Amino acid sequence: MIGPHTLRARLTCGLVVLLAVSCAAVGVAAVLALRGFLTERLDQQLSDAGGQFPASLEHAGEHGEPDADNHADTRRQSPGTFGARLLAGVVTDAAVVRSGTDTTVELTAADKAELAAVPVDGGAHDIGLSALHGYRVRAVAGDDQDVLVTGLPLRGVEEAVRRLELVEAAVFGGALVVTGVAGALWVRWSLRPLRRVAATATAVTRLPLDSGEVALPLRVPDADPRSEAGQVATAFNLMLGHVGDALSKRHTSEERLRRFAADASHELRTPVASVRGHAELALRHPGPVPAEVRRSLERVAAESARMGEMVDDLLLLARLDAGRPLERRPVDLTRLVLDAVDDARAAGPGHRWVLDLPAEPVTVPGDAHRLQQVVANLLANARIHTPDGTEVAVRLRTVPAGDGTVEVRVADNGPGVPEAVRATLFERFARADRRRPGAGSGAGLGLAIVAAVVEAHDGTVTARSLPGRCEFTVRLPLGEGAGGAQEGLEGDTGPQ
Repeated sequence: MIGPHTLRARLTCGLVVLLAVSCAAVGVAAVLALRGFLTERLDQQLSDAGGQFPASLEHAGEHGEPDADNHADTRRQSPGTFGARLLAGVVTDAAVVRSGTDTTVELTAADKAELAAVPVDGGAHDIGLSALHGYRVRAVAGDDQDVLVTGLPLRGVEEAVRRLELVEAAVFGGALVVTGVAGALWVRWSLRPLRRVAATATAVTRLPLDSGEVALPLRVPDADPRSEAGQVATAFNLMLGHVGDALSKRHTSEERLRRFAADASHELRTPVASVRGHAELALRHPGPVPAEVRRSLERVAAESARMGEMVDDLLLLARLDAGRPLERRPVDLTRLVLDAVDDARAAGPGHRWVLDLPAEPVTVPGDAHRLQQVVANLLANARIHTPDGTEVAVRLRTVPAGDGTVEVRVADNGPGVPEAVRATLFERFARADRRRPGAGSGAGLGLAIVAAVVEAHDGTVTARSLPGRCEFTVRLPLGEGAGGAQEGLEGDTGPQ
């Protein structure tokens, strides 16, 4: 829809349009009234004049040219008065009163035909003569079975009407301009409460409401409940109060849950380690142990080890959620990626590993152990969820755009991530359908740890999955003084 979009512009335009319609109605009515009044005066003058002037043409010279004794009687006739005498529908004489003695007028055949068509009813009619333009004429029957036509010019009426139209255009135009400016200022002043509501709402949208403690001290000031805008502001302030209470309760619940997860994880580490230790101790017993008992002890040891890893992961996530700072030391990301790929190749010899590293080492500030965990989790995710023979490509590079970031990309040509879990891929305990036997040992915390650790390093992680390709990209800030190779210095070590 084409037109003003803001409420202020719409109200101002509506005010100007309504005033313009009113001015147009007043102007048209005034013009019609003036034209009617002046036309009535002409009709009265024609009625008072009767047929005196055209009757005098009967005794004038031929075609209205006076001779020495006979001429048209122009006495008591205003300048511009027109007279014509018709006999049997034919114009025999015609004249017009001028300031001098010359009363001649040249009529064309069309003019004579129009004069002959004037009704002989004593009423006034408008005609147009080629030599004299617009006239108001009145035809009456003469004493000699002729028709006497008397006319007065419409020029005075048209000039008066035109002058009125010019005055109206100037006055109404100025009124519209002044009203538009004054109306815009008035509407702007009247809509100040709504602008305050909009400004407060905009400020609230800039607040991080998704997590953490959120305070909403913002309120719409000067909310007058007697006006509509004030009622909106009051309702908005009440809504902000409810939202603030809900956010406070949510933050309290999140903090309680984080503390519970951290405390539970911390408390579970000891009994889990104890169970694992007793199982391993029982397996080392020198005496004979039945096969069924040994199998059970091995399962207890394996599951307790898995549970210990899960507890450690939960404790790490709880500490990251609590905002506990990580180490900030220079980390050789090139060496870290190289070691992680070597470990992944040893754990997954059935996969084809491709490594692409820059010619110069890339160093970033951060926690070396946690960053190694990020790369290891991505590689383990690619290894576990793809069949043997899948190619996994790991690429490290600095971003060519020069925005001070380094990029670690892990891509494979496996089946990809199921569409049903793409939206929750980095959430905790998110698990995709397993494609390989024995791939169900994960707890669904690996990618959640990746996202949390990368975020703690002020970086980002994204995933893109298509049939036949899955790609994870981690971007980390280089930091001041960090070194890295540019795109043109990268080298491909080839398949490993």
